[in-house]
Amino acid sequence: MRPAARLQAAIELLDEIIEAARGNGAAADTIIKRYFKTRRYAGSKDRRAVRELVYAAIRRHGVAPFSGRAALAGLAQDQPDLQSLFDGSEHGPGKLAANEIGAIPGGVPEWLRREFASAVDDGDIQSLTGRAPLDIRVNLGRTSRESVLGQIEGAEMGALSASSVRLPQGFPIEQHDLWKDGLVDIQDEGSQYIVDQCAAEPGMTIVDLCAGGGGKTLALYDRIRGNGRLIACDIDRKRLSNIAPRAERAGMTGIETRLLNPQQESALLADIEGAADIVLVDAPCSGTGTWRRNPEARWRLNERAISRYADTQAQLLDIAAPLVKPDGYLVYIVCSLLAREGEGQIAVFLQTRSDFSKVDAANTKALASGDGFILTPARHGTDGFFFARLQRSC
Repeated sequence: MRPAARLQAAIELLDEIIEAARGNGAAADTIIKRYFKTRRYAGSKDRRAVRELVYAAIRRHGVAPFSGRAALAGLAQDQPDLQSLFDGSEHGPGKLAANEIGAIPGGVPEWLRREFASAVDDGDIQSLTGRAPLDIRVNLGRTSRESVLGQIEGAEMGALSASSVRLPQGFPIEQHDLWKDGLVDIQDEGSQYIVDQCAAEPGMTIVDLCAGGGGKTLALYDRIRGNGRLIACDIDRKRLSNIAPRAERAGMTGIETRLLNPQQESALLADIEGAADIVLVDAPCSGTGTWRRNPEARWRLNERAISRYADTQAQLLDIAAPLVKPDGYLVYIVCSLLAREGEGQIAVFLQTRSDFSKVDAANTKALASGDGFILTPARHGTDGFFFARLQRSC
């Protein structure tokens, strides 16, 4: 593809992504994959170049631009070399009008900025739109971090977790023998650090209430060396089914899975009420902490959605609390830096559950936020997270 044709492809993709964001349609990654699936003539360099244009435009705009052309015309103000690609050629975009400046860049809208936790500053918010690094979790039950570092040139030791390794940007880890042999898994270092804060030990009974695809479930298994009872739960059958093949690749056996029906979760978990040493609640949330990976998510968020997430989070905490044994722990996580989903959620929970109290983090690397802690890209080099560790009294 000629450079002008790549620009036109980016415009077409952005039109689709903008429309999807307004109608709660497919994510940008899905739209891009689907677009190139029907355009076999586009080589790997073409796909990479178009993708970079699309995401550069998305990161530039805190709210959805009017159109893909407006987004790229705006980006061309920052990257003047793009202006000549609006050349009116057969496969390229039409020429820029004399007064065409495109969409104006911007960060998060003011109403959303007010939603962030008080501990989060402008630098933290700005860092949410950068490029995310590629982190892997070393399966410490089968190999060592030093061994992994020795097999990948340019890999670096993680700063927060003893299982974390940061890879060079774009490294094809899924083609490496370490991945194929189940010795490593892809996981942001922030997630690994929070699993460390769970303080899981061999012999424990642990419930991962919102297990999803099982990333934290497998990390917990590694921490207890497979010695204990680990129960992964979710209401999404497809996501829950991903745990078994991931566990098999990692050589992990004995993980229980439970498919929960909405509104019937407590009944389906009644047999383990008061039995869990740790209940992990990695709750659905707005995802503000993952904007580096999903920057168009900013275009989808509104006050109504945040309220819905907050209601769901409160319900999950109510489901989780009875499962915790006396002296056991409830660990709450959201990949969000919004006060309503983090410190506000825990403040309300502690007001209504006098049998739980906060527990400080095992170290001071995280930043205090109410009765919990936050991680941010600016301060910690991770995705944005809020987490709290609560202990149930005897």
